[in-house]
Amino acid sequence: MSDIKIPIYQPSLTGREREYVNDCLDSTWISSKGKYIGRFEEAFARSVGVGHAASVCNGTVALHLALVALGIGPGDEVVVPTLTYIASVNAIAYTGATPVFVDSLPDTWQMDPADVARKLSPRTKAIMAVHLYGHPCDMDPLTALAEGRGLFLVEDCAEAIGTRYHDRHVGGFGDIGTFSFFGNKTVTTGEGGMVVTDDTTLHTRMVHYKGQGLAAHREYWHDVIGYNYRMTNICAAIGLAQLEQAEGFLARKRAIAERYQRNLAGSPVTFHGEAPGTRHSYWMCSILVEQARQREPLREHLASLGIETRPLFYPAHTMPMYAHQYQRHPVAENLGWRGINLPSWPGLGDAQVDGISQAILDFLKGQARVL
Repeated sequence: MSDIKIPIYQPSLTGREREYVNDCLDSTWISSKGKYIGRFEEAFARSVGVGHAASVCNGTVALHLALVALGIGPGDEVVVPTLTYIASVNAIAYTGATPVFVDSLPDTWQMDPADVARKLSPRTKAIMAVHLYGHPCDMDPLTALAEGRGLFLVEDCAEAIGTRYHDRHVGGFGDIGTFSFFGNKTVTTGEGGMVVTDDTTLHTRMVHYKGQGLAAHREYWHDVIGYNYRMTNICAAIGLAQLEQAEGFLARKRAIAERYQRNLAGSPVTFHGEAPGTRHSYWMCSILVEQARQREPLREHLASLGIETRPLFYPAHTMPMYAHQYQRHPVAENLGWRGINLPSWPGLGDAQVDGISQAILDFLKGQARVL
């Protein structure tokens, strides 16, 4: 196996990141205070179209903070797709609440609203909509379910910067939206996250909890059990510089996705496209092979050519800590066993996309060759 020449993802640091970070260093405000935190939060809220944004230290704690602010805890149930990154589910478990898994839609790969409706119970407190791989969930029925049953709606937008549903950016449909800025995200701070809301009270609660529960008007007085979930000024400086380039990143990622689609058209693989009325941000360009048994040989073939790939997330209900009750979610399982994420970063060149596509086609034809 050769060394990796084309990674699955690599951040694009081509803007004012160095300038802003150096400004932080010169100011000596490098921790959880400094001008870039407020600037990043305000700019991010505008980009999503919400009233408030609060920065945090990563996307997982963003989810936990959202659930804490909503008062979710032991005895409550939160409905969540089983086909998601494990952080979505773990954040529910952190609160003592119970994750209730739902299956996926076969065309968009997002949570199935009909299955959500079937899984609601008197203990259901919230629905967590995860916009998987940059494609939005079907928010109209999910919003209607939440409003009709008096439930909270949390949007996990960790992979969905730039994702739109009926021309609205995701994150503003529910009570709270959460974002991740990990190193492989479209906008990165290295590690970081954001919680967004239009509800001033919820925003105030989240800011309170993320800062160790410090009382607003009494120094070193803590009136709730809080958390140290704050973002640093340096991370916010990087994030602001990244956000300034976001539209360019998203345009390039769409061009890469469209090139993959053209190159692989007519082949046995299925590309994860976008549904009508949506805007897929293509955090990942993903494909499905025809048979689950083809996936690992194809991934091994690509790895031998220096092309890194990842499998789709394994459904959470199959993992040991959540598998104590036998469940079947056939669509999610089928997707989880057949899916591959391809290199998807904005700096990927057209020739590289063409080479990856050709390598896939050659493997499928049984005529593998070195790029």
